[in-house]
Amino acid sequence: MGDITPNPRLQGWEMTENNSATSLAKQWAKKYLQRLIDPEESWETGAPKTRSLIAQQLLQSIRSINLQAWAKTEALLSQEVKRHGINYKLIDPYEIARDAYHIYEQALSAYAEQLTPQRLCVFISPDIGSIREKYTAIDPRVIGFVSMQFHYCGQLLLEPLSPPEREILSDYFKVIDDHLYIPLQRFYDISAHYDYHSPVLESIRKLIPPSSEIARKIASRIIELYPNYCCHSGLLNDSTVRVSSIRDVEMFQVYLWICVLENSIAAIQQELFPLCVMLYPPLKVRWELVRQMLHLLGNELQTRLTPQQQALFMPYFQSLWELFSPEVFPETLEPEDPDKLA
Repeated sequence: MGDITPNPRLQGWEMTENNSATSLAKQWAKKYLQRLIDPEESWETGAPKTRSLIAQQLLQSIRSINLQAWAKTEALLSQEVKRHGINYKLIDPYEIARDAYHIYEQALSAYAEQLTPQRLCVFISPDIGSIREKYTAIDPRVIGFVSMQFHYCGQLLLEPLSPPEREILSDYFKVIDDHLYIPLQRFYDISAHYDYHSPVLESIRKLIPPSSEIARKIASRIIELYPNYCCHSGLLNDSTVRVSSIRDVEMFQVYLWICVLENSIAAIQQELFPLCVMLYPPLKVRWELVRQMLHLLGNELQTRLTPQQQALFMPYFQSLWELFSPEVFPETLEPEDPDKLA
């Protein structure tokens, strides 16, 4: 245990494009390289031996890291689990630890083998999708506990690394974080039932490439509105908080796409909303921030979609807005500069 051996499923792997799901998976994965000037060269820097050694050392420490992550997750969410009446039997620390080891082993293997996060992103999606499906089968809120455990595990694994090493490996771990919080495999699976040229898929394909840009834009705008707001992990402008905020905006976008594809708001009602109600209070994310994010997201949809395409999205977006409306969560948080209201 602890050795990083070449993964035959990763080596020489190429994705086919014979259905809508794989096409969308590839489109989503490409976003991981959009911000790089020379993506392939960027991920090939550093000696393979050094990467392999780092990966082996981290994998050998994951057992103790899992224990530390569990303590942090328990401290954050134990009261919420009680408050929401979640059955603790559904949260098996040993099973979660095994799943974490399996997933981080794949990420570290990809890192050691000089593969890009782009390739890891598409390859690992089915495995994490299976984990999500397993933990959401009985009570979707359990995925919140599991996601925080994985998140803290990744953070603790990065701590001993030098800043350059941490920066590179954090993008591999972000793939894990995103796929645990964001139901991408569910999105890919339901998209496979549509014709590639259907109006719904064409509308969503229009939104996938700029989805990260939209998320960054919205997160930056909220920081402008609330520059001194401090959540559980720090100020909104802190790097860790900003990354999580961007991921959450992307999460809301994907859940909205799923609702459009499934012609149902079940994904939001049964999974996203309960997850937010469980996680946001202990993370000190106020509901007014969520409403501001939704307001800005609605503006983006109106800007980027035709009226016909908007008609596909707006019924579900309206339902999403109503779930987090002031009538449901009456607390408010005024922007620190009223002139900056979106």
